[in-house]
Formats: sequence, C-alpha cells, structure tokens
Amino acid sequence: MTESVRATTDESAGGQLRVVVAEDEALIRMDLAEMLGEAGYDVVAEVGNGEEAVAKARELKPDLVVMDVKMPVLDGISAASQIGEDGIAPVVMLTAFSDKDLVERASDAGVMAYVLKPFTIDDLRPAISVATSRWRERAVLAQEVADLGERLETRKRLDRAKGILMKRLDIDEAAAFRWIQKTAMDRRLGMREISDAVIDGMSDDPKS
Repeated sequence: MTESVRATTDESAGGQLRVVVAEDEALIRMDLAEMLGEAGYDVVAEVGNGEEAVAKARELKPDLVVMDVKMPVLDGISAASQIGEDGIAPVVMLTAFSDKDLVERASDAGVMAYVLKPFTIDDLRPAISVATSRWRERAVLAQEVADLGERLETRKRLDRAKGILMKRLDIDEAAAFRWIQKTAMDRRLGMREISDAVIDGMSDDPKS
C-alpha cells in the first residue's frame, strides 16, 4: 500500500469536494452527478466501469469517489481497493444489497462508507461526511505510524476506542477521533497509546 495518503479537501474551511462518479447505468449516473452537483459538490468525471474509475482517480486526484459495487470490466470493490492502495481518495460504495459479506469485503478493500439503493442526497451526505472523516484519520495515522502492519493494528485499536468514547461521551465518530488526537498531543503520546488507555479503562474520566 502507498505510504502517503492524500488528505481530502476540508469542506468546513470553505473547500468544495471534487468527486468522481462511477456507475454503469447511464441514467442513474446522470441523476447521481446532477444530485451531487446541486448539493454543492464538484463532479469532475463520470465513468461507466471500474477500470475507468481507477484511471480517472489516478489522473484527477479527486477528494472522493462515489462508485457502484457491480460494474463491468472491473467491479467496484476491486476498483476501490486499487484507489485505496494508491492513497488517492476515499470511496463511498453504492449497492442494492444489504449483505454482511459484501460490507466486509468492501471494508477490507478500503471503502470508507456505503449507501443502499435507492438513495437520496440526504442518504449520501452523511455517508460522504463519514468517508472523508475516516480518510483524514487514515492520513493522520499514516504520518504517525510508518509501518503498515503497525498502522493497521493502530487503526483497529483507534476504532474500538472511538466506539467507547462515542457511547461514554455521547459524541459522534469525528468528535471521538478529535478527542483522541487532542489528548495525544496534550500528553505528548501516540494515538495508539491513548486508544489503549481508553480501551483498558482510563485512570481519569474522559469528561474531565
């Protein structure tokens, strides 16, 4: 996997996410691109198969790829895996199937979020937010941990710690990550160490 993970544009700082849309059905592809455009996203390319999605992602370096799971030439999960390995952008996967095995395969391939068809922009927005947030976390971890195996283990521990904090502090995933990141900086420790402390039961209450 590529050592460097490119960070996405920060919408909160006034940036506009550049998106590649990959969907083999032309009408759905057009509707999706129009939906995203009207919602304020910059659709920089529309493609009809997974191979083209990978090629356009490598060429244009978008902030996000929204891609159907079932496509000709190269399926969406395989395409997402290549895009993730290159460290280009997060992938939001579109699927008509709520299948546990599919979700696990997509997660293993580096898909950051997925949306079930049929969908609206209100379904896409939170998925895009989750995907870009997780991708930025990945970029931070890539800077902090050079070794790939250690990075994967750190990410597992981080995800578990975030879940604990989300439940304990009643916050969302992004806020839980920021809590871990800030605590690590304040205490001059690594995020893995803070995550381990959360998991193992911190000596001081996170609310303090």
